[in-house]
Amino acid sequence: MLAGRSNLALRVVSSLVVAPLAVLIAYLGGWPFDLFWGIAALIVFCEWAMLVRGRNSAASSWSTAQLLWMGGGLAYAAAMLTATVTLRADVTHGLAAILFLFAVVWMTDITAYFAGRAFGGPKLMPKVSPKKTWSGAIGGTLGGVIGALLVAHFAGIGNLAAVGAIALVLSVVSQAGDLLESAIKRRFDAKDSSGLLPGHGGLMDRLDGFATAVVAAAVIGVAHGGLDAPARGLLEW
Repeated sequence: MLAGRSNLALRVVSSLVVAPLAVLIAYLGGWPFDLFWGIAALIVFCEWAMLVRGRNSAASSWSTAQLLWMGGGLAYAAAMLTATVTLRADVTHGLAAILFLFAVVWMTDITAYFAGRAFGGPKLMPKVSPKKTWSGAIGGTLGGVIGALLVAHFAGIGNLAAVGAIALVLSVVSQAGDLLESAIKRRFDAKDSSGLLPGHGGLMDRLDGFATAVVAAAVIGVAHGGLDAPARGLLEW
């Protein structure tokens, strides 16, 4: 019990540092934003590489399977970086799109945690992530949609029904990203991707949901608004 409370306290403190920094960088945009997310993508790839290789493995015995996994990690980090930078580069809606995504992912994560603890019930995917429940997943989705609608409202985005539907999709995709990373860690017998963030594990652990959600958001935005206005394509319907 005490260990659980201590870990929760560390998570809260880390979030109080990381979240405002991420919002500030999003507000600044431009090269600070690109640099920040470039470094984040590099760290994510390094953590992925550590999972694949093992922290104490010699570098002289690469196998074909490991090379394929490393290629997957490079694609994962590059896709996250490309999608994030592409959305923020939209001069009219770039900031709103990033804050919208933060709201979806963060509120999904927070409300899933507390809903799961409060209601319990059947497990979502016990072989992949034993602690996740259907109640947490549903609560997380509702929280993600509500958070996104609040951001959209204050940003002056119309057609909240369509925006809410997009948020629902992105919340589900975010949770799928969380499960994907859990499956990868289970595959390589690791609890966390690293110990970079106290109470959270590694940066990859914190960005797993965001990584998949931002790629999905960029695909939707580009398909609807084109490469010139992907954020507007995501938010205006």
